[in-house]
Amino acid sequence: MSKIPQTDSVTELGRFWDSHDLTEFEDELEDVNAKVFNRGCRSVVREHLRPEEAAAQHRIAKSGGPKT
Repeated sequence: MSKIPQTDSVTELGRFWDSHDLTEFEDELEDVNAKVFNRGCRSVVREHLRPEEAAAQHRIAKSGGPKT
């Protein structure tokens, strides 16, 4: 049985992932080939990053994204 909450509540999922690491659930992960997000959405989310986080994000964006 999965320990990952099955909910649409962003708040509940946020609380869960704030206290868990994705590597704890590697056996439950699966590849998804379907679109998950609608790229037509134009909402903006602002997040304050530490300088080293911003630099890492910039490097990932320039490289074409994280490598899997």
